[in-house]
Amino acid sequence: MKTQIFYLAIATLLVTICAEEEPEAAKLLVSKHILNKYLVENMDIIVKYTVYNVGNVAALEVEITDNSFHPDHFAHVSGELNARIDRVPPNSNVSHTVVVRPRKFGYFNFTSAEILYRRTEDAPRLQVAVSSAPGEGLIVSYRDYAKKFSSHVVDWLAFAVMTLPPLAIPFALWYSSKSKYEKLSKTSKKH
Repeated sequence: MKTQIFYLAIATLLVTICAEEEPEAAKLLVSKHILNKYLVENMDIIVKYTVYNVGNVAALEVEITDNSFHPDHFAHVSGELNARIDRVPPNSNVSHTVVVRPRKFGYFNFTSAEILYRRTEDAPRLQVAVSSAPGEGLIVSYRDYAKKFSSHVVDWLAFAVMTLPPLAIPFALWYSSKSKYEKLSKTSKKH
């Protein structure tokens, strides 16, 4: 028992001596998420960037730059693809959202965004970080999406119009014979 306590004390002492004190600096972790369940041509795609400061000092002059949404392939709807955040406090996070609209359908590689920031107030140069990359996603054509998810009102109206003659013709024949026999029945009861 005494030897175990002795070894535990030595291990604690070594960890304390060998452990370097963490420098006072900001450290950013950045995630990039596509929030839509379905990616559809000519419909909005919501992209959320979350900046986590796991450091012990505020990150300064944080710049998020995302060049993965080329203007030939995407229309910018709202938010900024090149955003600037003055400061991210230590042990906290900040979110930024962008809305883009794809102009074409097909497979698209959603790459990472680049983040520049100052780790400390007196840092001479900017630190570079890269966000997570959502990866490749399929942007479905609007026509295929509408086939699968629309309410098909026009289809149901066409179905109703097409089923009307097979139902209306037998009903009309039945109704005319019914009224004919009712007239005969009324006239025979009078005599």
